[in-house]
Amino acid sequence: MKTFVYTATDVQGNTVKNARMSAEDVNDFLDKIHEKGLFCSSYREASEKKSGTLHKFKTKELSYNCRQLSAMLTSGLTLIRALDILYKEQENDAAKQVFREVYEEVQKGSAFSDALKMQQGAFPDFMVSMVQAGESSGSLDVIIRRLEDYYDKQNKLNSKIRSAMMYPIILAVLCVAIVVALFTFIMPTFKDLLIERDMKGLTGALFAFSDSIRGYWYIYVGVVLVVVFLVYYGLKIPDVRYKFDKLICKMPKVGKLVLKVYTGRFARTLSSLYSSGIPMVEALERSSSVLGNSFIEKAFVTVIDEVKQGEQLSVSIQRTGIFESMFCSIIYVGEESGALDTILEKSASFYEDESDEAIQRLVGIIEPVMIIIMGVAIGFVIAGILPAIYNSMENIQ
Repeated sequence: MKTFVYTATDVQGNTVKNARMSAEDVNDFLDKIHEKGLFCSSYREASEKKSGTLHKFKTKELSYNCRQLSAMLTSGLTLIRALDILYKEQENDAAKQVFREVYEEVQKGSAFSDALKMQQGAFPDFMVSMVQAGESSGSLDVIIRRLEDYYDKQNKLNSKIRSAMMYPIILAVLCVAIVVALFTFIMPTFKDLLIERDMKGLTGALFAFSDSIRGYWYIYVGVVLVVVFLVYYGLKIPDVRYKFDKLICKMPKVGKLVLKVYTGRFARTLSSLYSSGIPMVEALERSSSVLGNSFIEKAFVTVIDEVKQGEQLSVSIQRTGIFESMFCSIIYVGEESGALDTILEKSASFYEDESDEAIQRLVGIIEPVMIIIMGVAIGFVIAGILPAIYNSMENIQ
């Protein structure tokens, strides 16, 4: 299936620019344009990369669209009619085009999951797998409702993380601003009060640093930009990303709190997939990949291999040492009782509550660190300037 970008005019004289349509080849594309009653003035085949980046739906958008789709399917509307309404409701033009293509593919007889997959990255693999399971079991409305709950919870968690991190970010910016103001505006005002003999040790070092910031500020800005650039692109290197993710998980205090957030997300994802009828191996692959942590994802390669060979999931997960023993015990109880899907759903709710507390604790750790850094910077300035000023006043007397 290829994607064509075209400009066309309808019978009313309205022009559509940079619209997209999926077709087998050029002839199939021109036939579809003719069926729509459009006059195509220009077209080109979109590259795979470009079509894949047309629009990638965020968690908030997925939550909203799944809620709308679930409501329409539950009320008795057909999938085609529901998709027709859904694509017309989209406010974002790129999102509207994606849903329009999904609607057209389903209208032609394609499976809903195949139509989603054709959008090449617009929808997450998790959603495609869930929809595919719903089509296979004949319970698509139930699956869409579960997707609605899943993305709604994920959106709320993401919102809580953003809200919780807002204050530490503001505090960090304020800390940097105060330090810069101290060394560029406040310290130079004291320089004329001091004599050359006082400009030694800590005092001399602080004033030298102040002069360097004022005279060579562009070098400091350049260094910061280079560091940000190296960190941003360095984390895209698999080995660097793996070591960074492992460090986050193994950090004292912080690591345990981060793992609680991962546990809640993993339990919810695995519960949704497994209860929808997706095989355990595929459910584990999807659940570990949505965490966005390469260290955990690599550890689950071994878990998946062991489960394929008949090992109990609880035993294999316990062996990784990633999740806490209580979570592994919960999975063990679910395996022994034959109610793993129910147990996972309950544990997901529990660990999501734990995630909220973990986020608050993380913020509680970050805030005093920022305050200490700011206090140390101000303390250095006071320790360097006040004794020198005091000595100068004695000399004057």
